[in-house]
Amino acid sequence: MHLAILSRNTKLYSTRRLVEAARRRGHKVKVLDALRCYMNIASSRPSMHYKGKELPRYDAIIPRIGASVTRYGTAVLRQFEMMGTFPLNESVAITRSRDKLRSLQLLSRKGIGLPITGFANKPDDIPDLIKMVGGAPLVIKLVEGTQGIGVVLAETQKAAESVIEAFMGLKANILVQEFIKEAGGADIRCFVIGKRVVAAMKRQGAEGEFRSNLHRGGSATLVKLTPEERATALRASQIMGLNVAGVDILRSDRGPVVMEVNSSPGLEGIEQATALDIADAQIEFIENRLNTGGLPENRTKTRGKG
Repeated sequence: MHLAILSRNTKLYSTRRLVEAARRRGHKVKVLDALRCYMNIASSRPSMHYKGKELPRYDAIIPRIGASVTRYGTAVLRQFEMMGTFPLNESVAITRSRDKLRSLQLLSRKGIGLPITGFANKPDDIPDLIKMVGGAPLVIKLVEGTQGIGVVLAETQKAAESVIEAFMGLKANILVQEFIKEAGGADIRCFVIGKRVVAAMKRQGAEGEFRSNLHRGGSATLVKLTPEERATALRASQIMGLNVAGVDILRSDRGPVVMEVNSSPGLEGIEQATALDIADAQIEFIENRLNTGGLPENRTKTRGKG
């Protein structure tokens, strides 16, 4: 196969591992910076150009699109989809997952366990918003935040009011969520490929830190999932329309609750914690999907859905 990886940095662990896995399995692979791609949007012959040259047709493309370039990155991915290239994750699914509010609404509609979440626009509504999620302590999140950036724990009513007012004053879109105390600053990252949870790790926040992100100094260890946690992770990824997803779950007194569904989950932490070759599993998934026969457009799940 002729594969492409959309990534802005060839030296990133996840990008390097995917390149290694693809080549080891006998495929040609090219890493493309999404911001250097530019397109000819024509109904007769849509094309993609890169650094002054028209790109050839790729059999499949693996999007590793950073949150800061989601809009342009997904536009580039859509162009490849129009050209008949199979996307490991589709542009529509990535766009859904990157909007925290939209993704929570979709998961809620399907009955997935979630933290109680509030969303408001006016400062006058802050007291009722705080009451709605069970009062302090509570978590305040930027809708566009990633890797734990823009996430604040407000431990008192006054602190919560001050932080929410500050964010609203900056015209930032925020979510207010209940604080799951029993999680103890830990969450579970479930790595989903297709219809299987292929790996899982427990991420524990550093001492004094409620965020468990590895980028924030958290640690990762192997964890055994319950059947309910495994089923929740699979359903969440399927609701988003993602073939590959990192589903972040908290263990609460009422069962697993989903914090986020990540469309570009990193490989370093999960591979080191589990000693599994997750990159190879993704390439194998692409091989199996392309070998099922039929046109590329018949192998996608969210085509035609906004």
